[in-house]
Amino acid sequence: MKFDVRYNNHPADSATYDTETLRERYLIETVFLPNEIHLIYSHHDRIIAGGAYPVNQSLPLPQSKDLGTEYFLKRREMGIINIGGLGWIELEVVRYPMSSKDGFYIGAGTKDVVFGSESSQNPAKFYINSAPAHKNLPSKYIPFSIANPRKTGEARTLNERTIYQYVHPAVCESCQLVMGMTVLSLGSVWNTMPTHTHERRMEVYFYFNMDETTRVIHLMGEPSETRHLIIANEQGVISPSWSIHSGVGTANYTFIWGMCGENITFDDMDFIPMAQLK
Repeated sequence: MKFDVRYNNHPADSATYDTETLRERYLIETVFLPNEIHLIYSHHDRIIAGGAYPVNQSLPLPQSKDLGTEYFLKRREMGIINIGGLGWIELEVVRYPMSSKDGFYIGAGTKDVVFGSESSQNPAKFYINSAPAHKNLPSKYIPFSIANPRKTGEARTLNERTIYQYVHPAVCESCQLVMGMTVLSLGSVWNTMPTHTHERRMEVYFYFNMDETTRVIHLMGEPSETRHLIIANEQGVISPSWSIHSGVGTANYTFIWGMCGENITFDDMDFIPMAQLK
């Protein structure tokens, strides 16, 4: 397992970063490595984000001294969405098939987790978010058919989209992790605008379903000191609680969002009027 650590920082410091430093602190440039579990540990609410990519071998979730526990999910919960081909997740010997867009919530206390693919020609790609958990909750397989859809936005403002809630009170109980996937309609390119912050939670975005030349301009920073990152297919970005998070693409795309922090209230947002952005 590859395990990278990103440290916390003050918004005033981020305002002074050049492009290289901004990308180093916030961009998750590589999520999937063949036959690896590659994870980023962020000190922003101690979220872990990354991917398991079992091409031609199964990948057990390993122990890590970085977590200070006897096994990975001893004091953590995990959300997973498969964006690749047909695969499977094995929880303590019980195997669950995972089609593309299927999800899974794994509760704290689960000792053995293994990721696998049915075919090396079209392997599964398991995108992962994990957060600290204060109690053990039941794990739940979340096929795409039971993810909770919310249609929002309009074609005239180029942000018509469907939000699919996976790890969410409407679908399954969690301690603090909230996770889902947003699919933009053809011709829409904004994932949200006007933008917002949520001081009580941080967020990680993971952009995918983009062709080789498509890019997303991801906006971040304090409303009065905005910055941007240019993001390619299958890259992620860490968004601190004080930062706006919004993006516009050169074509439509899909992204997975994951949040953790003080609460699990999806609509607990502080919207920023356009006139206040600088």
